[in-house]
Amino acid sequence: MKKGFFITGTDTGVGKTRFSLGLVHALRNKGKKVAVMKPIASGGHYNSGALRNEDAQLLLDACGLDIPYELVNPYVFEAPVAPHLAAAENNIEISIPYIVDAYKQLTQHADIVIVEGVGGWQVPLKVSDKKRNTKTLVDLAVQLKLPVLMVVGMRLGCLNHALLTAAAIEHSHAKFYGWVANTLEDEMLRYRENIATLRTMIKPPLIAEIPFNSNENQIAKIINQHML
Repeated sequence: MKKGFFITGTDTGVGKTRFSLGLVHALRNKGKKVAVMKPIASGGHYNSGALRNEDAQLLLDACGLDIPYELVNPYVFEAPVAPHLAAAENNIEISIPYIVDAYKQLTQHADIVIVEGVGGWQVPLKVSDKKRNTKTLVDLAVQLKLPVLMVVGMRLGCLNHALLTAAAIEHSHAKFYGWVANTLEDEMLRYRENIATLRTMIKPPLIAEIPFNSNENQIAKIINQHML
């Protein structure tokens, strides 16, 4: 498989898509042909009779490649709920091999593929009474064999969320590449102290700090300075 990154977060709404868009722009500015993927998305809307997810469409538009939406977002659900619940309500089983196959097809179009997860690191994809049949986003990330970038939403409570997620990534068979601090509040109390705590307690490096309300171009510049 070709190189890429798997973008996960400490929770939903922490800025995974915003960072992913910035990363796509940064890589394109370096002359890379970049494909994107949001394998599973909850919260879709119908557009000309087709169900689409806004974040997946933003990623597709940003990459500038003529690739089918269905490869970028193989599973999209209308209800903004946990994927395994949405899948069950629609009598659909989320297939990790199906997603991996779509990823392999995307690698034929690009030098690098940016894959954005759904929700947090251990979001269930399928829940079964038999443990071996239960699948989470971790299983997908491991199958894709991509280095993991963790987006931390910098706000009150982020230390616990970040440390638990970091420990779970390290406990898996995925490669933990680094983490990103995405500021969610205009003035977070003890921001620098929180950053220092996370840098001390998380083994992989801090890749970038994203200021509050940064746009994709600003994020791309930060990534170019500190990551690429």
